[in-house]
Amino acid sequence: QVQLVESGGGSVQPGGSLRLSCAAPESVFSISVMGWYRQAPGKSRELVGITSHGIINYADSVKGRFTISRDNAKNTVYLQMNSLKPEDTAVYYCYVGGVRRVVFGPREEYWGQGTQVTVSS
Repeated sequence: QVQLVESGGGSVQPGGSLRLSCAAPESVFSISVMGWYRQAPGKSRELVGITSHGIINYADSVKGRFTISRDNAKNTVYLQMNSLKPEDTAVYYCYVGGVRRVVFGPREEYWGQGTQVTVSS
């Protein structure tokens, strides 16, 4: 098992910013995919943005406002959220895929525990 540690959620007013981070153990050999999903009350979990092999894709709803970055040395992915809107309110989940805990190990995937982001005046 790989434990992901998420941090950075909270409450902010519309137009504000938050930065989420998600760290996997540095002992993990490699991680192909890192990204973020979110789930608002009464809705299905949806992709926010994801990075794989240097390519980053974002949901249309967050393009131009959210930025994903990744520190491969620390096995950490970040989500910088700017110009937040009330509709961004959700639980944000970190996702990692193509995880090899050791060389030639099987590829696995894991989810973070989720962190609440609330945008309200």
